[in-house]
Amino acid sequence: MVFPEIKISDAAQVGRMLGASWESASTPFIRLHDDVAISHVGVLEIPMQLMGQNIIAGGIHAVCTHPEYRRRGYYREIMKEVLDYCNSRYDTLVLTTAQPELYQPFGFRVVKEHIFIAKSDSVGSQGFRLIDTSDPNDVKLLHRLLETREPVSNIVGIVNEKAVFCVNEGRNPLYYAPDLDVIICMEIKDTQLQLFDVVGTRICTLAEILERINIRIQEVAIYFSPDCLNADVQALSHILDGDSLLMVRGNFAAEGEKFMLPRSARC
Repeated sequence: MVFPEIKISDAAQVGRMLGASWESASTPFIRLHDDVAISHVGVLEIPMQLMGQNIIAGGIHAVCTHPEYRRRGYYREIMKEVLDYCNSRYDTLVLTTAQPELYQPFGFRVVKEHIFIAKSDSVGSQGFRLIDTSDPNDVKLLHRLLETREPVSNIVGIVNEKAVFCVNEGRNPLYYAPDLDVIICMEIKDTQLQLFDVVGTRICTLAEILERINIRIQEVAIYFSPDCLNADVQALSHILDGDSLLMVRGNFAAEGEKFMLPRSARC
């Protein structure tokens, strides 16, 4: 009801089918009216690498109140409970939003993000196949790589996280390169490659990815810091989807660096 454009029920069902449900990963804070949930804030744990250091961040997600019960203070009450819960557990909280004004009173601040553009003139050979999320062997492969993945970036990267990845990317095409043993989250629009995540025990270079795409690529847009890709890039200030602002509360070691929190890890 609150987020119809993202079809969150469908995304959550995909996460369950992939064996990484939000119900098992999220701690819900809820207000009820006659046993019906009317306001909710969820807290997820997101294992991250920031500037080469591993941390567990708290991810604030699915913040919503039933339209008929808004402006009664439920959201503020729940957020106070959430912060009391998180303050003793996490030094860093993250969320993404199109409405930063809702979170600034609670100590959250917007952190600038960047997209990275690389020029190319590449035509490779066919080296990827689509992951079949209905195939148990492919689901097992996905779990193995998510559990053992190397961070896609030493500036801001994700390690051993499944629930947010499966909800965010489970409905999108996932490409597997058997010889590299990596799963790539990518889209191709005309001659531009859009690169959203690389999941593997070794992060391959951009050249290795391009060598396995059998159409001409003239530009690559990278939606995470490409420090591990061995690529010549130009960094540009960017807001994902035009309104998905990253906000943090507490320590965030990568603040001031050029990076983007991967789409697969945004909540």
